[in-house]
Amino acid sequence: MTKAKKPFKISFRTILSILTFILIAYVIYSNWHDIIDTIDKLSQANVLVLLLLIPEQLFMYFCCGQMFFSYMRAKKQTNSISAWTLMRVSLELNFVNHAVPAGGLGGLGYITWRLKPFGASAGQSSFMYVLRYIITICANQLQTIIAIIALLIFSTVPSSGTWVIWVTALLSIGILASIALLIFIASGKKRMQWFGTHVTKFCNLVVSKVTFGRHPEVIKRAIVDKYLDDIHENIITARHNKKLLIRPTLWGILYSFLEIATYWIVAASIGRPDILPQIMIGEAIGSVVGSIVPYGLYELGMGGIMVSLGVPFNEASIVVLATRVLVLASTIVSGYGFYQHSISRIGRQEKSKLENNG
Repeated sequence: MTKAKKPFKISFRTILSILTFILIAYVIYSNWHDIIDTIDKLSQANVLVLLLLIPEQLFMYFCCGQMFFSYMRAKKQTNSISAWTLMRVSLELNFVNHAVPAGGLGGLGYITWRLKPFGASAGQSSFMYVLRYIITICANQLQTIIAIIALLIFSTVPSSGTWVIWVTALLSIGILASIALLIFIASGKKRMQWFGTHVTKFCNLVVSKVTFGRHPEVIKRAIVDKYLDDIHENIITARHNKKLLIRPTLWGILYSFLEIATYWIVAASIGRPDILPQIMIGEAIGSVVGSIVPYGLYELGMGGIMVSLGVPFNEASIVVLATRVLVLASTIVSGYGFYQHSISRIGRQEKSKLENNG
């Protein structure tokens, strides 16, 4: 009697690994021209100065991890986390945010899964993830204000670039006002419920229209309510015990300044450490542009603002493109292996469940 062949199955882990590899190939392919151009331009840079990027980047990722774990430790939800584990999680998250073309949503989904073994609920992971962005955005606006003051004091802004100062100031006010509005909504339970109701209806309506009514309720209201209640509880806890936010905030401010330091080190390697204020303002505008327009215009927006503020085009392009390429390379090299190892556990867990059920 011939033995029946087992049906061919592709595990979720294999599918995820293939998709990740394709995404990495796409990112490299779409940036290939910039990569070649940057390699040529960096041949004139000071290599010893560029090597400072290695410890600077590692410490920056360490600060990113501390924003999450210092909050969890303050709530006594997790025991002491080793620096190695903290660094690994940070490198994985950084890789996901760069490799997955879904804005911050890919990182949010991944960090929710990754922090679950450490005792963090989905709502708490979301709260910490949003908190991280709020801290870094506020720190970024502080940097922008400092940069504007420095440029005005030293009168280094060309007359044709004064509009940049006003636009940047207005953007800073708008961003801070938006953050205040979000905090206001999230800190009231009724406001959160109203928000959850309308977001759920809107998302289900869009999906229903796209699928021609085949999926009228892709998002369950009860799940959304539980998720938002979890976030709301964390916000209320943080408001009543503000000490919980001290360390994450300090780590976030340091992380934000280190992000700017990455560009500054590249600028220093080509002999232009003096353009730090222009880098700060350019990065602030570029971040806004990159968040609302298609992929790739972050660098164009940042470089254009730096040129408007008096930085020669060739120097601005070297700083922006070289930093982009170097960060992209370090992200893939440092994060892909850890990420692949982590998702491999999904396959092992699935196999264990199947064996137990069989």
